[in-house]
Amino acid sequence: MKYIVLAIPAFFMLMAIELAWSAYANRKVYRFNDFVANLGCGIGSQVVGAFTKTGILALYLAVYDHGRLFTLPSTPLTWLLAFLLVDLMYYWFHRLSHEVNFLWAAHIVHHQSEEYNLSVALRQSWWQGLFSFWFYVPIALLGVHPMVIVSVAAINTLYQFWIHTKAIDRMGPFEWLFNTPSHHRVHHGSDPKYIDRNHAGTLIIWDKLFGTFKREEEEPVYGITSPLRSWDPLTANFHYWGELFRMAHRCRSLKDKVLVFIKPPGWRPAYLGGFDGPKAKDSTTYRKFDTRVSNAVNGYVAVQFALLLLVTSYFLFQQDKLSMLAQWTTAALIGWWVMNLGVLLEAHRWAVRSEIGRVVLLGLAIALVLPIAPSPWSLIVAGTITSLSLLHVLLVMRTKQPAS
Repeated sequence: MKYIVLAIPAFFMLMAIELAWSAYANRKVYRFNDFVANLGCGIGSQVVGAFTKTGILALYLAVYDHGRLFTLPSTPLTWLLAFLLVDLMYYWFHRLSHEVNFLWAAHIVHHQSEEYNLSVALRQSWWQGLFSFWFYVPIALLGVHPMVIVSVAAINTLYQFWIHTKAIDRMGPFEWLFNTPSHHRVHHGSDPKYIDRNHAGTLIIWDKLFGTFKREEEEPVYGITSPLRSWDPLTANFHYWGELFRMAHRCRSLKDKVLVFIKPPGWRPAYLGGFDGPKAKDSTTYRKFDTRVSNAVNGYVAVQFALLLLVTSYFLFQQDKLSMLAQWTTAALIGWWVMNLGVLLEAHRWAVRSEIGRVVLLGLAIALVLPIAPSPWSLIVAGTITSLSLLHVLLVMRTKQPAS
């Protein structure tokens, strides 16, 4: 996870380059509201991962220390083997995440954006890590050291960042073996012929070997078949779980209630209408979800988003030095923060009241809980941030919102 956190400056640099390319090529591939929602999901994923990483590594170590079948030395051959095994198990986790409902509920977040750009790579589910790490346990059982496993898994994740772009077309012989932007654009398509294709992480050979490969033809229509229609990361992470539990509640038998979670997306018992498969979107008439807010609201969200990135970076790099109270307070604050930015962009009336509460909590956290600066400087920092943010949000309230 630290490798991924350390790569964040490079992520932003590459997104800036992609944005410059889109302006040069006259192709609009970024929208501000979608960008904030994507990174809000990614921020939440990193925060949740900060609490689960120790337990996951401990499980790998327990399997390796007490159950491994072999002891593989740390050699280039072992690292190559680990790379192939991690990539193979990632393929199967990723494929099953599209074919099993409860896994799809933990993965759907990554597919909700109706755009396709590098920020989509950072749009990650808050819960996916809790379901994916089990697939790598057998690698520890075979005798690959857990530090090798997590390092290779991080490399696999980092590789997948650059393939989320429209800026790169076909890549010739390279794409015979490796996953590329062209291959992965197919994977993010909601067109029926593209759904559940190209699950590869690094090597596209797994899709070709197991029959899930599809070559890119026309550009896909991106997103999920039933659009989310929200910029709120909390809604993004919980909405499909809600759908599954509501469907299970409607089922008549315990068997059907269980099947709701383990059958493919779209499954329903016959008495509730039967399987509801994906339907094609007409790319010529389909309109992406969008909302209109004033420039003042966009400006406020931009300023607060920059501050959010600073607080999140502080949390991720200083977590081991924080008390449990400070860790949980900061995590809750970040979750509230990303939700507020999303609902502000949706122009909900209650969003401003929620944001005022969040700003006050941030000030109290800086003053009383977070060791950001020695006293009395912490009070000065807290007071400055709180007063300026409250003044800014109150000025935003006075602006007239554009007509929908």
